[in-house]
Amino acid sequence: MLESSSGATRHESCLKIGKKAKTYVLDTNVLLHDPHCLFKFDDNNLVIPIETLEELDAIKMDQSSERGRNARRVHRMLRELLPDSRAMLEGVALGSGGTLSVVINKYLQGTAKVPARIASLGSILNFEKKDNRIIATALFVQENFPPPAILVTKDINMQLKARAVGLESEDYLNDKATEEPDEQSYRRIPVSKYDLQRFASEGEFELSEEVAKNLVLNEYVLLFTEEGKTMPARLYSEKVLRKLSVPNMLKAPGGIPIRARNLEQQFFLDALMDDSISLITCYGKAGTGKTLLSTVAAIQQIVSPNSQHDGLSISRPVIGVGKEIGFLPRSLEEKMNPWLQPYYDALEVLIPSKQPKEPQFENKRQRKNAKESPCDRDPVQKPYQKLLDSGLVEIEALCFIRGRSIARRFFILDEAQQLTPHEVKTVITRISEGSKIVLIGDPVQIDNPYVDSRSNGLVYCANRMRGQAISAHVQLTKGERSPLAELAADLL
Repeated sequence: MLESSSGATRHESCLKIGKKAKTYVLDTNVLLHDPHCLFKFDDNNLVIPIETLEELDAIKMDQSSERGRNARRVHRMLRELLPDSRAMLEGVALGSGGTLSVVINKYLQGTAKVPARIASLGSILNFEKKDNRIIATALFVQENFPPPAILVTKDINMQLKARAVGLESEDYLNDKATEEPDEQSYRRIPVSKYDLQRFASEGEFELSEEVAKNLVLNEYVLLFTEEGKTMPARLYSEKVLRKLSVPNMLKAPGGIPIRARNLEQQFFLDALMDDSISLITCYGKAGTGKTLLSTVAAIQQIVSPNSQHDGLSISRPVIGVGKEIGFLPRSLEEKMNPWLQPYYDALEVLIPSKQPKEPQFENKRQRKNAKESPCDRDPVQKPYQKLLDSGLVEIEALCFIRGRSIARRFFILDEAQQLTPHEVKTVITRISEGSKIVLIGDPVQIDNPYVDSRSNGLVYCANRMRGQAISAHVQLTKGERSPLAELAADLL
């Protein structure tokens, strides 16, 4: 562990000192967000306050959440990196070229002379709180070791407090997208009317090298002419565009026909129906048809005799909106129903129930003498229940996916923007041969306090998998649920 230069005893540390070297003091939430962040700071110095170890110790006992698992993972990694007391005292060199140390703040111990500037903070910050003690430790490192000290935390309020007391602070940026999700859902490419006619008849069109270099594999575009003619396409290879393969109608067994209502939905259906694409990421605000289109496309494929999928799995993270309602009694299935209800709603839309006709009675006596009243009759089974009972369609919470190997399934992960990049990686690595996974969500609607519009798992996955031959990305911007829902999504 690092000792103060003004302490009674000084141990030589391995901190790198150079013009470009920096010292990053890691908050607990950074380690919980990405346990492997220890290897992602290049050749800079990493410092872990002893208070961070205390917070990890309190979280590690959580057996049900990703935070608990990450805390235990960090402990195991630190045990390997810092195998003995000497390593703890002096720090160690990392394979990335940087260093790792654990620090005890001698100012808070009272064993080192505290500078007046830092001593005055005691009247501002309550050092009984762990966050404030970590800020104080970062100030201790800043005062006693040459490289510039920077506090890295995902807690925005902690960043603000650190800057208020003269300490540089920033978010963990390694897994953030370089910029906010683009509002433009597709590119428009001008062509001549003759090229468009040839593309319509042949189904393929080769782009110039100058135009193609700005596109990525499986990107969707709209070809247009000066005369106002348009045609959608997808970049199939390095410079070749292909026509979309979108059925005129999709229909679940016994259900109603579903058609794409706009160009973006055509893009989405093309990716959903293409067996060569194993991963789809889709952004879309409420009411754009993300859940409905992905569900009907999946059902149509799994019931096909030539399908490579044995069934449909639908899941979502268990994260509520607004205040929690507390403990829910009854069975596990009944507890999960509120979280999974959107999928039952989608199935109800695709395969609507037919209400039984009420028996007609000529007079009140016949009604009174009837053996069974319509009000007393057992509720009619939903038409889609057969899909659930047979196992063709399964709906479950995401918390039960760990350890599974999902083979030959069409897997839909809704509300993916609520997940961390590590959690999305955990899900995708469960996907086995013959399966397809669709990640859908709205990067604007995030209730998870540990991610934002640039660091959530959906955006992270879309950016990292961009341009891969087996992945495609679609953005839906036009709401189709109702004029009211569209207006609310845009204005409220």
